Amino acid sequence: MAVLLCTGNGIARTAVPAHSAATQRPDGDNMTDIETREVLTPDDGVSTLLARHHADMREGSPEESCHVMTADALRSSGARVFALYEGSDTLAVGALKPLAVGDAPGRFSATSGPVFELKSMHVAQAARGRGLGRLLLDALLAEARRAHAAGVCLETGTAASFAPARGLYLARGFKPCPPFADYREDPLSVYMALPFSSA
Repeated sequence: MAVLLCTGNGIARTAVPAHSAATQRPDGDNMTDIETREVLTPDDGVSTLLARHHADMREGSPEESCHVMTADALRSSGARVFALYEGSDTLAVGALKPLAVGDAPGRFSATSGPVFELKSMHVAQAARGRGLGRLLLDALLAEARRAHAAGVCLETGTAASFAPARGLYLARGFKPCPPFADYREDPLSVYMALPFSSA
């Protein structure tokens, strides 16, 4: 059963493609009731996860190497925020922030469509170990493709605590790339990009 991609509180308009379908883990954790929705109205669960993510990133990185955004800054940047829900529980959050023309990594053509930066990927502590990060990433990539994007890029950390995130991105085809937009070379940051071959 596909994970539903819903807009706000409306009924799903488009199902997430098969590669983002809900899965059942070997231990029997069935994820068919998990929905991915775009967050268009205030949502306490999403606000809590974004605040937790912001606090975690600020605690684990020096200020000059910490690029996390508050919920307000995300929305002000034009980012689209998405969340995974299981019933009334908010399990994970992530965002697609549009990059200005000229801010994308050089491998993207300015004429091949918009480029999004993946921001604020965070899974609730109690929900970790269920493959939800992969589920959310696949839904965000599917949404970027629906927006006719040329691809997606991101910044993440080099510390051991970021190894699961780096592994997830590499497994989905992201490759290291030079700093983009306002980022600079930083031993605590790694930059990755995923061009869409169909763009």
